[in-house]
Amino acid sequence: MIVYLDASALIKLYVAEEHSALMRRTVLQAETAATHAISYLETRAAFARLARDSAISHRHHDAITREFQSDWPNYAQLQVSQTLLERAAELAQAFALRAYDSLHLAAADFLRRQIDQPALFACFDRKLNRAAKVIELAVLNVAA
Repeated sequence: MIVYLDASALIKLYVAEEHSALMRRTVLQAETAATHAISYLETRAAFARLARDSAISHRHHDAITREFQSDWPNYAQLQVSQTLLERAAELAQAFALRAYDSLHLAAADFLRRQIDQPALFACFDRKLNRAAKVIELAVLNVAA
């Protein structure tokens, strides 16, 4: 199984949140964990926000940042292309999505088509998951 992680899913691998255990199991069971390169920025920004908001200590921030940077090369990373941006723009318009959300959706859809097998979309945004289901992506069941 290949799992595509948007930033909301990726963060759960490093910060203890609801469904973190589910994400760790999902990634461990996956043959490949993939994400878009923009997730690096989104994840690091989220870690910094959590530290600024005192949701995590600065020591914890530094530790998870080091762990994330060490793990980053192990994720299959999709890169920006004009084709992907155009598809993301179409999805943003069709589903009223934010820019990065539509980029993740386009990237997961692109991955599924490239590998010609099911790819599990791991995301914790209801609106984005609804859009993923409409374009027939398999979506992680958070009730599991």
